[in-house]
Amino acid sequence: MDLVFGPLDLPAHVDEALAVQAAAFGLGSDEIAVRRQIVLRHMSYPGARALGATADDRLVGFVYGMPNDRAHWWSTVVEPYLRAQHHDEWLDDSFVITELHVHPRHQNQGIGRTLITAITDTAAEPRSILSAIDTDSPARGLYRSLGYQDLARQVHFPSAPKPYAVMGAPLPLRR
Repeated sequence: MDLVFGPLDLPAHVDEALAVQAAAFGLGSDEIAVRRQIVLRHMSYPGARALGATADDRLVGFVYGMPNDRAHWWSTVVEPYLRAQHHDEWLDDSFVITELHVHPRHQNQGIGRTLITAITDTAAEPRSILSAIDTDSPARGLYRSLGYQDLARQVHFPSAPKPYAVMGAPLPLRR
């Protein structure tokens, strides 16, 4: 299997990307429909960009992110949690990893690591932030291995059934 990594026109491939996310997260069609609109809106923001990993011309993983903006919904939700931990400065001059997903059949092959390091390598910001489900998971293990540390835990997003952790790392990421 030949893996190819490169820029991804996410609006043009949103359904393919969301199929990867649905497989990785076990999402239903209703949630995918909501996320589709969110992804398309995010990709219209200044500095938003995406990378993909393909195998045999099929998308098997993707990442997208953008320079953080305190006015964006995600920042408004996490800001009180970060402030309580004296970490709200992380919302400034940070590149936020909005989504990173690898299809379950292709996990544990270094695809997620390659995607996140490639997208942050081109960031102008000195640090990166993200949120992940607050559990001991392979994803959180990956983030920790790259230098991300917990900035706030037990962060509750409206309508999310599980709490999240907000993590941050200086750029460039550890290899």
